[in-house]
Amino acid sequence: MLALYGHPFSSYTWKAKIPLYAVGAAFEFRELGPDYPGHGAFIQSAHPAGKFPLLVDGDTVIVEATSIVEHLALQYPGSGLMPSDPAAAATARMLDRVFDNYVMGSAQRVVGARIANGEHPDPAEVEAGTQGLLRAYRWIEGWLSENALPPHVSLVTCAAAPSLFYGDWIERIPDDCPRLKALRAELLALPPVSRCIEEARYFRPYFPGGAPDRD
Repeated sequence: MLALYGHPFSSYTWKAKIPLYAVGAAFEFRELGPDYPGHGAFIQSAHPAGKFPLLVDGDTVIVEATSIVEHLALQYPGSGLMPSDPAAAATARMLDRVFDNYVMGSAQRVVGARIANGEHPDPAEVEAGTQGLLRAYRWIEGWLSENALPPHVSLVTCAAAPSLFYGDWIERIPDDCPRLKALRAELLALPPVSRCIEEARYFRPYFPGGAPDRD
């Protein structure tokens, strides 16, 4: 039996849950929080930085969401989680880093500023985060105008869905990025992604700065 440690509202937990749902894997979800101190203690001992998500597969512990997706791709050959062509796989890994580092990473700068000071978040951090999002959005829009994504659900899907979900909450995808707006809507309609969205709905009131009344 697989066990996934994480939190339902965490974007990177979604990144690990989406492929589990997509392949139909049986797993136990071990939620992090004050009601489950043992889960937190395990994360602190098993992850080099005490972070989640973390997947336990028998005697094997896999840390980092990208590595979890790749581990599942090996366990479920033919699932489409990773392209079989090496060049396509390299492109998938490149886009995985773009969505994690420049979409989710930029959004997290704004979230972090709001957590640090809810009433007066650091304007420099907020500006850097929003401008980072807009720059990433436009880069991805340009890439999509010339390239096709791997079929869903892939490593790219697993990275793009949560980052675009939360990124758009911070800074709306502009109208001059129609392909990216369409991609977000397409991803959110996928059953493994919509399942994550519904499981996290209870936590929306806790989103720093307030969650928008949509999605």
